[in-house]
Amino acid sequence: MHSNRAVFLDRDGTLNADPGYISNPDQITDLLPGAIEGLKKFKQQGFLLVVVSNQSGVGRGLIKPETLPLVNAKINQILAPQGIQIDRFEMCTHKPDENCICRKPHPGLIHSAAKALSIDVSQSVMIGDRLTDLECGINAGCKTIILIRSGDGKKTEANLINEFKVDFVVDDLVEAAKHT
Repeated sequence: MHSNRAVFLDRDGTLNADPGYISNPDQITDLLPGAIEGLKKFKQQGFLLVVVSNQSGVGRGLIKPETLPLVNAKINQILAPQGIQIDRFEMCTHKPDENCICRKPHPGLIHSAAKALSIDVSQSVMIGDRLTDLECGINAGCKTIILIRSGDGKKTEANLINEFKVDFVVDDLVEAAKHT
């Protein structure tokens, strides 16, 4: 059986601006600069696109559970005119103190998507703006780990320690697509 390769992406701060708990699809008006072009390039390279996102606002009561699919649908609505879609959205709605296996940096979201879409994680890429995103990709066994400087990325980059394994640091998803 043929396995798929995927680009696992954080959502808020990587694909779209991160104003804090997004509780309404109208808060997503566009994607970050370079995001659409980068996603197109990943698709042209044969990658599935999978969003893996901690959304503890649901567990904290700040976001209604039924809002998450609407926010995700809005992202695909923005992408639709470009002929691309996010293939799967994996969300952890638990609070940090619930110690679930799906909350990044745990690899549960990636494992769930890999099982559902027959993804070979060892041939896949993780892209995010926070240490928890990068650690999630490492913990899952992704081939390539990319820190993006959008969202909290610049702060994360400044705090990276030398021993921490990041394959590339990029300004946007267009640049990230050059490294896959």
